[in-house]
Order: sequence, then structure tokens, then C-alpha cells
Amino acid sequence: MVEFGKVLKALRLQGNMTQMQLARRLGVTKSVISAYETGLRMPSYDILIAISRIFKVSTDYLLGIERKQDIDLSGLTDDEISALTDLIKAMKRRGV
Repeated sequence: MVEFGKVLKALRLQGNMTQMQLARRLGVTKSVISAYETGLRMPSYDILIAISRIFKVSTDYLLGIERKQDIDLSGLTDDEISALTDLIKAMKRRGV
């Protein structure tokens, strides 16, 4: 359960979203989001799916089953995508 909380918090912060903002989007209270992030509660299946849609990740990623995370590259040029791909490869070689 702790894995889910860490993943949720990281995604929320990456998205520049407060607990209150996420709570409103999900139709729950801020304290529920806090409980998810601290591992005190797990979301229902419906909420888990809603979270995956908000952050555009799989439910497996949220639950720590899958380590791979997709990145939305829409709107980028081929050159920009190539540059990002090269950067990712370089970071992996460095162990970043």
C-alpha cells in the first residue's frame, strides 16, 4: 500500500496539483487523498481507474506492478522526440 501512496504523491506533485485539487477532481475529500498517500487507505477500483486517467498511467503503474511509465509526446516534432529519446538513453547509461 505504501508503494501506491508514493506513486500517487509523485504523480500529483509532477502535475503541480494539490491534494485538494486532486480530491475535487475525484469527488473525495482532501483527507482521503492524504490517507492514500500515507498508505492508510487504498482507493476503490473506480477511484483507481479515475486516478489512472487523470495522470495518464496504467493502474499497474499506480500499484507498483509495472515500472514503465508512458510519456505523452503528442505535439512534439520528430526532432524534439529524437532529442528526448537521446537524452533518456544517455541518462540510462549514466544510471540516472
